[in-house]
Formats: sequence, structure tokens, C-alpha cells
Amino acid sequence: VGVLSPDHVQLFREALPGHAPLMHDGNRWVWKAEHLSPVQRGDVLQEVARQLHRRGAVVGWRNEAYSCWSPPDTAWPYAEPELFRLERAAFRFFGLRSHASHVHGLTPDGRMWCGRRALSKATDPGLLDNLAAGGLPADEHPHGCAVREILEEAGLSRTLSQVVACAEVVTTERAEPEGWHSETLFVYTTAVSDTETPVNRDGEVSEFLCLEMSEVLSRLRAGEFTRDAACAIALYALSQVPESKHRP
Repeated sequence: VGVLSPDHVQLFREALPGHAPLMHDGNRWVWKAEHLSPVQRGDVLQEVARQLHRRGAVVGWRNEAYSCWSPPDTAWPYAEPELFRLERAAFRFFGLRSHASHVHGLTPDGRMWCGRRALSKATDPGLLDNLAAGGLPADEHPHGCAVREILEEAGLSRTLSQVVACAEVVTTERAEPEGWHSETLFVYTTAVSDTETPVNRDGEVSEFLCLEMSEVLSRLRAGEFTRDAACAIALYALSQVPESKHRP
């Protein structure tokens, strides 16, 4: 389920209780927890995560749970049952797949509203981001998450029908100081009229910029966007290219 460094494997093994050990199986480690229910698995991992947090190995504790599934073979909602729930700050330590909703705000003439992350943000402070974006908490639908984030981050009230999903999702993976980042992004668009101006409500955005797509792509290439926002922009940009123009 997860991707852990050798150091993280060792810390995990030391913190696990005896009734649910981590066992070596060929070239991988297997957590022997199939006899536990999803709630019990979550309880065990939550306690392990708390121990690791006290030791400084898990940082940025949020008191917010994410859901974890096996790598899904189906579109949302997943057919596979939830494996467990765990504090979101621990997902990178364990290399677990998380989910997030990202929203592009588009003007009638095709410009894109982008937010600059506040300098107080724990991750990617000061970088450009989408109009709104946020991790998907347990029990929340990606579409509802998008609507909520638009209100909290951009101060714009939207109904579900005013937030349109892109046809595809994108998954980003990379090594980070906290561990392995693996996240599936649900990407949406919403129209922002000429009479609307985004205003941040939750203190997570320092400013909003309304940019021509050419400037968005130029800033993306210059590394001014978070990597996840860049992936969401690339997904949208590709969706606007006629099928005949796609490379084979």
C-alpha cells in the first residue's frame, strides 16, 4: 500500500504492537493486519503515528483524517473498500496515496485566476497555486470538497453544477523530506465572471492573480507553481488541445 524508506521501515517496525507486525516477504515488507477491521487498522496506525510525531518523524499534525484504499482500479467512487483512516500528516511518512481537489477559475475571455500560497503555509509557501485546492478528508466527496475549498480559499459561493470536473484525473508522485508523496488530483473548473474577484477567507492565500494562459504556462515552466498545481494546469491545458493535435 505504501512506499517507505529503510529508515521509515525501521521506525514503523519498532512502533508496531506484537499482534500486527511488519514482516519481510521477498523484496517487500508486509503489514500483517488482514485480521483487523478497517477501524482497528486505523487505530493501530494512528497510535504509531502519534508516537512518531512525538519523536519528530511525523510533522505538521493537522487532526484531520484521510482515507486509504488499495491502489484503485476503478473511477471514483472506488469499488474497493476503505482500508483504514489515518491522520493526514502521516501519509507521506508511510508513503500512502492521498487525494485532493484542485479548481481552475476561468474568466469569460479565457484567463485563469491563480492564488499565491501564504508564507505561513507549511508546504510550498509563496508559490503560485490554483484558484482553490485542498486535500480530501475522509467522508467527503471530491466534488463537494472543491465547492467548499472555493468558498474558503477564494470567497466564491458555488453550487455543484457550477463546478465542472475534467474528464481525467492525474496522480503525482515524488520524494519529499517527510517521505513519499503520492496524490491523486481531481481537477475542476468554475467560471469567474468579470464582476467577481476572489478574496481569501482562511488565511492560506496571500494574493490572487488573473493571468493570460500564456503567462500561466510561462510561470509554470519557470517553477513558480507548486508541482501539484502545475500538474492540474497541464491536465487542463491538454484537455483544450484538439484530439487531432495530440502526439501519437
